Amino acid sequence: MINYETFKQVELKVAKVLEAERVEGSEKLLKLRVSLGAEEEADLPAGRQVIAGVGIKYQPENLVGKNIIIVANLEPRKLMGLESQGMLLAASNENEGPILLTTMEDILPGSNIN
Repeated sequence: MINYETFKQVELKVAKVLEAERVEGSEKLLKLRVSLGAEEEADLPAGRQVIAGVGIKYQPENLVGKNIIIVANLEPRKLMGLESQGMLLAASNENEGPILLTTMEDILPGSNIN
């Protein structure tokens, strides 16, 4: 169990998928370019790169333009030689998954998840 103060340190944000493609040599990994809004785009004009293991369930072209939920302040990590600058949230069970968490309505990229 973690306490509330620890949980508050996790920055969950809405990200809009700008681009998506398969990672060469992996059936499972997709390389996503996501936007966290205008404030971040000043620093990262092309968006943030997130490497995600959702390629068996989702076709890259079907993710472009979608809102997803990411952990925005996670330390970058290398996957198959590519840097992932966040982690998307997905649910799964024994029979199906991963299923991306998204928003029911359109909302600005970078919006906080409370």
